[in-house]
Amino acid sequence: MTIKIYCDSADYKIIKKYSKFNLVKGFTTNPSLMSLAGAKNYKNYSIKILKTCRNKPISLEVFSDDINSMIQQAYLINSWGKNVYVKIPVVNTQGKFTGKAIRKLSSKGVKLNITAVYTYEQVEKVFLSLNKNTKSIISIFAGRMADVGKDPVSIFRKSVQLTKKHKNIEILWASTREAYNFLQAKNLGCQIITMPPKIIDKIKNFGKSFDTLTLDTVKGFFQDGKKSKFKI
Repeated sequence: MTIKIYCDSADYKIIKKYSKFNLVKGFTTNPSLMSLAGAKNYKNYSIKILKTCRNKPISLEVFSDDINSMIQQAYLINSWGKNVYVKIPVVNTQGKFTGKAIRKLSSKGVKLNITAVYTYEQVEKVFLSLNKNTKSIISIFAGRMADVGKDPVSIFRKSVQLTKKHKNIEILWASTREAYNFLQAKNLGCQIITMPPKIIDKIKNFGKSFDTLTLDTVKGFFQDGKKSKFKI
């Protein structure tokens, strides 16, 4: 099967650059990335990057913690462009499941990206809340799981099995840490993997032989040694 690569960035220049790459099929952002990118006005900046995405899907996140306010923000964000997916966290900061927002928005045809998902139980609850006729993404944070010693593979395997008969619901491998995650996500049957630009750039090296990698590495170390002017 094929897997789509989304670029995880809110930087306007990066989005403009990668929107031209056929390899990149969409984009994911969040308020933290927006802030790092220097956005001053969330709506204006979002509309600016939406226009440069060339109709590729882009996820824009709500930032309210109140579920009713989330719903209102989601409707506004959805109105900014046809290629918008609205990101809704699976729970709010009190740990309350956002099922009310997911059900209401999905039933109204708002494309959602349910984010910060870490367990299969959460995936099940989200799945049951979604309108199966509305395009939706469930983002499972593989890298952050691995960072604390948790193996994400079984969660992805069960989640893909749960949703595989519903073409409108896609499983996304999130918080990518290395290029090899692309192959892991693909082999597990994920429909999407989102990754930062520096990891997307590494995909072009796929297929290099071990002999080539050895030679490239040794040459790199040798050049570094020459530049250092060390002597023994």
